[in-house]
Amino acid sequence: MAKSRPLIHDDFLLATKQARELYHRYAAPEPIFDYHCHLPPQQIASNHQFSDLAELWLGGDHYKWRALRTNGVNERFITGDATPREKFQAWAETMPHTLRNPLFHWSHLELKRYFGFDGLLDGKSAEKVWKSANAKLPKLRTHDLLTQSKVTVVCTTDDPADSLDLHVQIRKSKLKTRVYPTFRPDKSMAVGNPAVFNAWNDKLAAAAGGSFASAGIKKFDDFLSALKKRHDDFHEIGGRVSDHGLESALAEPCTHAQAKMIFDAARAGRAASPEDVARFGSYLMLEFGRWDAARGWTKQLHLGALRNNNVRLLTKLGPDTGFDSIGDFPQAAALSRYLNTLDSTDQLPRTVIYNLNPADNYVMGTMIGNFQDGSIPGKIQFGSGWWFLDQKEAMEWQINALSNLGLLSRFVGMLTDSRSFVSYPRHEYFRRTLCNLLGGDMARGEIPNDYGLVGGMVRNICFRNARDYFGLELAPEFSAKTK
Repeated sequence: MAKSRPLIHDDFLLATKQARELYHRYAAPEPIFDYHCHLPPQQIASNHQFSDLAELWLGGDHYKWRALRTNGVNERFITGDATPREKFQAWAETMPHTLRNPLFHWSHLELKRYFGFDGLLDGKSAEKVWKSANAKLPKLRTHDLLTQSKVTVVCTTDDPADSLDLHVQIRKSKLKTRVYPTFRPDKSMAVGNPAVFNAWNDKLAAAAGGSFASAGIKKFDDFLSALKKRHDDFHEIGGRVSDHGLESALAEPCTHAQAKMIFDAARAGRAASPEDVARFGSYLMLEFGRWDAARGWTKQLHLGALRNNNVRLLTKLGPDTGFDSIGDFPQAAALSRYLNTLDSTDQLPRTVIYNLNPADNYVMGTMIGNFQDGSIPGKIQFGSGWWFLDQKEAMEWQINALSNLGLLSRFVGMLTDSRSFVSYPRHEYFRRTLCNLLGGDMARGEIPNDYGLVGGMVRNICFRNARDYFGLELAPEFSAKTK
């Protein structure tokens, strides 16, 4: 009896000869431009050596944590005090139950690409995988993983109150991947929680340095100046991207005087009402947009997450531990007001908009067309499938919506949005999905059977559009190869 083909093979997800040609010839050779992720700068700066497969693969991965809980695994084996080997065993035994969940594909892609494992992970194969993978870890430090994955650019997600010293260290290292900070000032809007807001202001003052560090931030204008100082600091070190995680766009009317009153009250320990929180955030979001436009940055808007739903487990485990979901917030009117306010004064920066609710795909696909101004191709982008939508089906939804309503050819493609250094096969997963979709169109005669035309678009979506759009410097080795 002939030996069956492994799950992850050369033509995985590629159903037609056209799809296979598009992927192998045009998509696979392109490097990765990871313009949004949550990789820890500390681990890049130190070229971190992972102690075992559990630390590399399970630590901080709330996708896996949700699956483990759903499979009835006790929290001790997820975020608790079980040994790394015990946690890995729990995950291995859960793997067969993830059939048709993207984790089944992602996990086996990662095992294949980084550890050469061709089989299926389950409770019986766990020991073999554990030993084999751990034996390879000494040659898989963070720099090795980025280099092996052909990552040209990484944009981490950084709070304005964070030090940028780690990014200075990274730039001085021998790492060929360029690593840039992304300005994410979400905590600057936390006037509804004075304890959090005031503690964060103290951190911001220290990070801004100079008179802010010595005198602190007492006035609203000083608060704005300190934020602007940090925006300038990010720019000086090479950052050209900002990011905001919001339930929906903030676009409520708010004067400088009103924002000052809300700030003063929060600094005095009085929590802002939900309405004032929205007004204050709206004022700041317009300021941030103007700063981005003036500096030639790109703004990212991640919209639609309903966070921290399980209060009991949030209290026990903290945020970002797997208790967020899709929200059903209205998006169109506020997003239109926000973009229009900036555009009305010609201060709308390049903007990438991501929705978490697939019901909003056509809202986003049409909204971006309202604010294209002919200055650059695809100035306003409908971002790739994000978080709960970064699997094959939802990627296809996003690609189809963008194709129907805009110009897929100008799409800046996939990002990782991950805390894991072994998540880069998600770019392969996206590329295979894209090529399978377009290859199917070619096979059915719905688009020309022209590899120069369609393959060129694939190549651009996979890397070159993002390279040109974000304008971030690449290492000379990558610049020469991708012209």
